[in-house]
Amino acid sequence: MKRRNFLLQAGLFSSSLITTIGSNAWVARSATQDIPQKRLIVIFLRGAVDGLSVVVPYSESAYYQARPQISLPGPGKAGGVLDLDGHFGLHPALAPILPLWQKKTLAFVHASGSQDQTRSHFDAQQYMENGTPGNKGTHDGWMNRLLGIISQKSPIQAVNVGESTPWILSGNAPIASLAPGRNINRPLPIDRPQVATAFDKLYSNNDSLGQTYHEGRMARQVLMKDLDSETKMANNGAPLADGFPQDAQNLGRLMVRDPKIQLGFMAIGGWDTHVNQGNSQGQLARNLGKLGDGLAALTKAIEPIYQDTAIVVMSEFGRTFKQNNDGGTDHGHGNVMWVLGGKVHGGKVHGDWPGLSNNQLYQGRDLAITTDFREVISDVLQHHLKIDNTKLNQVLPNYHPSQKIDLLT
Repeated sequence: MKRRNFLLQAGLFSSSLITTIGSNAWVARSATQDIPQKRLIVIFLRGAVDGLSVVVPYSESAYYQARPQISLPGPGKAGGVLDLDGHFGLHPALAPILPLWQKKTLAFVHASGSQDQTRSHFDAQQYMENGTPGNKGTHDGWMNRLLGIISQKSPIQAVNVGESTPWILSGNAPIASLAPGRNINRPLPIDRPQVATAFDKLYSNNDSLGQTYHEGRMARQVLMKDLDSETKMANNGAPLADGFPQDAQNLGRLMVRDPKIQLGFMAIGGWDTHVNQGNSQGQLARNLGKLGDGLAALTKAIEPIYQDTAIVVMSEFGRTFKQNNDGGTDHGHGNVMWVLGGKVHGGKVHGDWPGLSNNQLYQGRDLAITTDFREVISDVLQHHLKIDNTKLNQVLPNYHPSQKIDLLT
């Protein structure tokens, strides 16, 4: 059996020449001495979160008429929203991030999303991750294309927290990945001396495949050393919380410890609330509580670099304006995007609010989209990462920003 075929079957090599070390760390091919200064973290809420329950238009009576069971009360009432600006309110489960709004480093862009009409989770996620809505022929992700532009050729410049490479980071530019959860730094087969020695001998030749393997091993050692050191200092003998808060904290600490890590990506599932969605309590509230705790943990972990970091939270589409007969919501259209960071023009709900009257709804059932999701991404790339128009077109092909929002200084 040829070595390349063996690696593919063993799960130790990918089609884009990324070395896969077990299931916990995927590492890349080259290193650098350059230190990037600006950071970008994207958090994708898979399953389509209900943006109308995240940032609630509590001053509109139509909202309560359409959602008799799942609407959230206004500010000051039991289970009520946290007032943002007199019109919109934040879901109470997201109280941990309210201080960021008050410090004006958290902003929302309501009625945003992809203009593509699909209500398929798979297609909508693919379009938002490849950055070309409606075009399934785009086989790489916009964050991977971005990495190709800003790359300092570091094997850990982009880190994905997940078991497999997401579409948004797929492409020619290599990335590193860390498995989520408590076992993020558990020993892998490749870490055993006997296994490592055997593979080192197998790839002792100085060909491209052998070089990729050895550089992958080196990058894994860097990541695991950083993680082990930070975990020991932070834990002080106490276990970390389950799920997203732990993963977000891990990523944040790694980014602070190693300035070569410039891009981060995390995905969270469980937002497809067709049945028993709830309001201030219930399924959605529990998920939002974990999300809020995780974002608070992340911003605390990256406090030393928060001024130079932008965090974008997005989801494939919103949910229907009216609740269904099962106390939930179905696949919708317009949604809300979140942007956090030290240079964010926060304390404001950006975008043009279309309203919730029947004649203002998309196809008579959904929140309309007035801000293309690529407008938000473009603003972050241009004003935070200083990507010029020519390079921006390489990241988001055939999209021309309207410059109608101003999210970052």
